[in-house]
Amino acid sequence: MTELFALFDYPFFVRAFIGGICAALLCSLMGVFVVLRRSSLVGEGLAHLSFGGIALGLVLSIYPMYIALIFSMVGILALYVMQRKKLVYYEVGIGIVFSFGLALGAILSSASGGFNVDIMSYLFGSIVTIGPQDVLFIVVLAAVVLAFILVFYKELFHLTFDAEGARLSGVPVGTFEVIFNLIIALTVVVSIKVVGSLLVTSLLIIPAASAMQISSSFRWTTAIAAVIGISSVILGLVLSGLYDLATGGLIVMVSIAIFLLCLFLRRFRSEDPMPAADTEGR
Repeated sequence: MTELFALFDYPFFVRAFIGGICAALLCSLMGVFVVLRRSSLVGEGLAHLSFGGIALGLVLSIYPMYIALIFSMVGILALYVMQRKKLVYYEVGIGIVFSFGLALGAILSSASGGFNVDIMSYLFGSIVTIGPQDVLFIVVLAAVVLAFILVFYKELFHLTFDAEGARLSGVPVGTFEVIFNLIIALTVVVSIKVVGSLLVTSLLIIPAASAMQISSSFRWTTAIAAVIGISSVILGLVLSGLYDLATGGLIVMVSIAIFLLCLFLRRFRSEDPMPAADTEGR
């Protein structure tokens, strides 16, 4: 126990703790909407697209997360244009964006050859290397995303369960679809330093999927997902600090263990609460 509290004597651990909780909260809250809307592939595509932006930022000696954010935003807008103009199927567009980010990152990484360690930390996460600039970046983006969720909670709820009904009631569905995907982009970029671009969708999907095993209320599912996400990050971070193991991997493994526990509880109770079907939001 003494060793555990001693970790908080280190500034880098405190920064990792703050950044990790912010990222976990965002991913968990957005994850419920993402899973119910079956939009997880968008998060995966954006996570890999951001890899190209990170590599470009390292080459240009610019803070990589800024470039990753720009890449993600542009990628979402490109997907929207391709979908509206019916150039390709939506899944195909995501695959193209996905491939572009990985290919660009691979080319820049091999051409430069001077940031192999840095690029690995962005691929698999390096929460303990979060600096003051990273914390500020994460906290600001987290505030933006949380404000959006709180202000437009009802619209997001109706879009998730009844998009056509929302359209008939006057909600600008097309605009909200774009904004929602941009918020996913923000959430993905915020979480890259925590679990890495290759694992970020795990933090987005697994807490939400776990909560859906034990709750049929939308609001309770959202709350439980947030608790699971934050707990996974804290436990993963503490285990990493105590045993010197990869933090991103431990966070994901802890979240999977919690998912299996929730799955067992669901089977044990012989209930089938999925998929947070209380459309009254209670």
